[in-house]
Amino acid sequence: MDENRVLDRENGDEEMVEVSQIRRRAITNNEEPGSEIISIERVFKQKPVPTWREQLTVRAFVVSFFLSILFSIIVMKLNLTTGVIPSLNVSAGLLGFFFVKTWTTALERTGLLRQPFTRQENTVIQTCTVAAYDIAFSGGFASYLLGMSEIAANQSTEANTPADIKNPALGWIIGFLFLVSFLGLFALVALRKIMVIDYKLIYPSGTATAHLINGFHTPEGSEIAKKQVKTLGKYFLFSFLWGFFKWFYTAEDSCGFQAFPTLGLKAYDNSFYFDFSTTYIGVGMICPYIVNASMLIGAIISWGIMWPLIGNREGSWYPRGLKSNDLHGLEGYKVFIAIALILGDGLYNFVKVVARTLPSLISTLRSKINLKTLPIQDNNNTDTSIATSYDDEQRTKYFLKDQIPKSVAIAGYIVLAIISIIVLPHIFHPLKWYYILVIYITAPVLGFCNAYGAGLTDWSLASTYGKLFIFIIGAWAGSNGGVLAGLAACGVMMSIVTTSCDLMQDFRTGYMTLSSPKAMFISQVIGTGMGCIIAPCVFWLFYKAFKDIGIPGSQYPAPYAIIYRNIAILGVDGFSSLPKNCLVLCYITFAAAVLINLARDLAPKKIARFIPIPMAMAIPFYLGAYFTIDMCVGSLILFIWECIDKTKAKIFGPAVASGLICGEGLWSLPQSILALAKVNPPICMRFLSRKDNSRVDTFLST
Repeated sequence: MDENRVLDRENGDEEMVEVSQIRRRAITNNEEPGSEIISIERVFKQKPVPTWREQLTVRAFVVSFFLSILFSIIVMKLNLTTGVIPSLNVSAGLLGFFFVKTWTTALERTGLLRQPFTRQENTVIQTCTVAAYDIAFSGGFASYLLGMSEIAANQSTEANTPADIKNPALGWIIGFLFLVSFLGLFALVALRKIMVIDYKLIYPSGTATAHLINGFHTPEGSEIAKKQVKTLGKYFLFSFLWGFFKWFYTAEDSCGFQAFPTLGLKAYDNSFYFDFSTTYIGVGMICPYIVNASMLIGAIISWGIMWPLIGNREGSWYPRGLKSNDLHGLEGYKVFIAIALILGDGLYNFVKVVARTLPSLISTLRSKINLKTLPIQDNNNTDTSIATSYDDEQRTKYFLKDQIPKSVAIAGYIVLAIISIIVLPHIFHPLKWYYILVIYITAPVLGFCNAYGAGLTDWSLASTYGKLFIFIIGAWAGSNGGVLAGLAACGVMMSIVTTSCDLMQDFRTGYMTLSSPKAMFISQVIGTGMGCIIAPCVFWLFYKAFKDIGIPGSQYPAPYAIIYRNIAILGVDGFSSLPKNCLVLCYITFAAAVLINLARDLAPKKIARFIPIPMAMAIPFYLGAYFTIDMCVGSLILFIWECIDKTKAKIFGPAVASGLICGEGLWSLPQSILALAKVNPPICMRFLSRKDNSRVDTFLST
C-alpha cells in the first residue's frame, strides 16, 4: 500500500483516502526546470486572506474559552499527579477545528453563515487556548506556588517558620499571575522578525502545528480531519465513562482500580502496578518511546534497587522510627537524589544550548545579511541553504504586513515591570523590590536565549532558569524568608521565560498559516488573561475538593512542590540538612546525569536513541513507578498498532491519545464537584493477601 494513503473500510467499502496534506506533503511547483520547491500557499492561492480583525472572531474566543477550561483541568491534573505534561497543541488544534467546523456547518445549512471558517481563525483558537492552559503550568500550582504552602513546609523540618510559608488563596494567586504573566509577551515581541524571518528559526512544535492546521483546511486534508475528530470523540467518550465507572469503587484513597496490585502485592508495596488510567495511557502514546522507557528505567533503579537497599540501612545511615516524610530519613534521599539528577540534566542542556546557539548568533550578527550560515535543526537534519520560494515570499509579505510598534512593546514591558516591582513585595514580603528589579533586567536576555534555543532544538529551559533564581535570590535573602523569596523569584522568572518562548512558537505557526502577527499577539494576550483566571479557579477547585493535595501517597501528591521547596532550602542553608552519605550519592547521580547526556550526544544515532534521558529518569525517583507502567502500556499499544498499520497509526494515533487524555481529564471536573458536595463513592474495592483475607473472614465470623 502507498505510504501516503490509508484504507478506510467505513460502510463496508474499501476507499483509498488521500492523506497528503496531513502527512505534510505539498504540491510541487516547477517554476524552474528540474527544481522541486514545496508550495502550500499555491493550494490556498484562490482563497483571500482575511484581515487581522476578521481573524479575531467572537466564536473563536468562545471556543477558546471552553477549550481553555478543558485543557487547564487536564494540565492541572497531570501537574498534581506526576508533573509529566505532553504537548497538547495537536489536541487543541483538533478540538478547535471540530467545534468551529460543527458550528459553521450547522449555520451553513440554515443559510445564516456569514463568515467561513479559515485556517487563520483556527490558528487564533489554537494560540489563545495554548496561551491559557500554559498558565496552568507556568503558574507553578504544583511546583513553586504549592511549595510555598504549609502542606509542603510540614513535610520538612527545615524552613517551616511563618516567614517562609504562604498558603494558597485565590485572590493573591490571580493578582500575582496578572502581574507577571504578561511581561513575557512584551519582552520579545519586538524581535519577532529577527527570530522568524531573519534567523529562520524552525520552532519544530510551532511548525508541526502549522502543518496540522494547513492540512485541516485543504480539500485533501478535510476528510482525514473529520475522521481524526470522529476518532478523538469516540475515545473521549470512552475515557470519560471509564473515569465515571472507576469512581464508584474509590470510597477511600487506597481503594479502586488505582490501587489494583496487578503485578503482585510485593510489587504494589514498591509502587509497581498498573492503575488503569486512560490519561497516562494516552500520555504514553504521545510521548516518545525513549521518554517512557527512561522513566521505567528510573523507576527500576530507584524503587526496585536503591530505596530498598537504603531502607535496609535504617539505624545506620539515618535514625530509626522517623516519619515517612522526614527529610532526615529515606525521604531525604528520594528528594535530593531526584534533585541532583534534574539539576545535572538541566545544567548539561543549558550549557549545550548556549554552546550551540551563541556561535550561530554571533556569526549571524556579524554577517547581518548572510543568514544562510545559521544552522537550522529540523528533525536532526541541518539545512544551511534555504531557498527563497513562493511560500517564503507570501509568508514574509503577510508576516510583515501588520506591524506591532516596538515602542508599544518597550513601553508595555517597562510599565508592567514598574507596577509589579511596587506590588509584588506586598504579596511576598521577603521579596524585596531590588530583587525584582534584577530579575526584570535579566529576564529579557534569558528569555531571548530560551526562545532562540527552542527555535533550534525545541527544548525550553524555563524551569532551569527558574531553579537558578531560586538559588540566587534565596541565598541573597538569607535565612529570614529566603525560601519564600526564592520560590517567588522562580515564579516570576519562569512566567516571563515560558511566555516569551511560547509567543515565538505561535509567531512561527502564524507565519506558516498567513495569520496576522497582530492577531496572534492579541489572541495571546486574551488567552493569557483567560489563563490568569481559569487556571487559579481550576486549581482552587482541586485544592478545596481534595484535602490531601501535596501529600505523598495521595491521589494528587504534587511531587514537584516539595522538590522546589527543598531546592530553596538547599540554596539558603547549604548541604547541612542532608542525611548521611546523601551528598555523596547526589554527587554520583549528578555526574551520572552529565555522563549519560554526554553519551547520548557522542554516540552514533543508532545507539543514542536507546540511551535513556536523565530528566525523564528522575521523575519516578520521588513519585513512584505506577504511572510509568501506564505510559509504557500506551507505548506498547502504539508500537503494536504501528507494526500492523504504520500509516494509520501515525494519522490517528494522536487523535486516540488526545481522546483518552481529554475524557478522563474532563471527568476530574464533575469528580471535584461531587467531592465538594460531599457525595462519596459507594464502594471500596480493596485487595488483601490470602493470609490477611483469612484473618478478616475469621474476625467477621466471630
